[in-house]
Amino acid sequence: MKFWNWSDNNGLRTLTIDGVIAEETWWGDEVTPAQFRTELFAGSGDITLWINSPGGDCVAASQIYTMLMDYPGHVTVKIDGLAASAASVIAMAGTKVLMAPTALMMVHNPLTVAIGDSDEMKRAIDMLVEVKESILNAYEIRTGLSRVKLSHLMDGETWMNANKAIELGFADGLLQDNKRAASTNTMAFSRRAVTNSLLDKIKPAQNGIPAESLEKRLSLILH
Repeated sequence: MKFWNWSDNNGLRTLTIDGVIAEETWWGDEVTPAQFRTELFAGSGDITLWINSPGGDCVAASQIYTMLMDYPGHVTVKIDGLAASAASVIAMAGTKVLMAPTALMMVHNPLTVAIGDSDEMKRAIDMLVEVKESILNAYEIRTGLSRVKLSHLMDGETWMNANKAIELGFADGLLQDNKRAASTNTMAFSRRAVTNSLLDKIKPAQNGIPAESLEKRLSLILH
């Protein structure tokens, strides 16, 4: 089952990655990565990539990251829910990375399952070390942070809200609500200012009514 989907609306290409990245690993799979690449390069122009994923196969994430980096058009990544683990790696391929104010990003060390003797365990450890180094490459290119800093973030399984991700360089900005961004008329109301304005206008014709009494009446009306 595909975890990605393409749509094209009047020449605007949109790629959506939703759910677990590859239920089965792309390691040794020549068909699925080729299908993704074919669909990616089937069109041209800039791409909007929506991500909401807890992560998944690091091999698939690496290949998608590489393909997106190789794509000639701009890729605007928009994280509307979660970009965790392998999904955060894919997000690093964005020309621009935007997050919803409520979205989260998570980075951590790669995980695996190994069965065998001590030599098998050592090989698994060595493999995980190299996988981490490859992930650090993607994070370092985008954020400009030191590998030591990034490694500590991964060691601690760091969860970042949108503002923190922007602060650390994993994202560039927040998704904007165009409806709210539209210009609207604004008004500030000051009861005291209105009272004084009305007093100034009617004082010449108050016919002997004390100003203090008149102000009290106006105050009652405005309340």
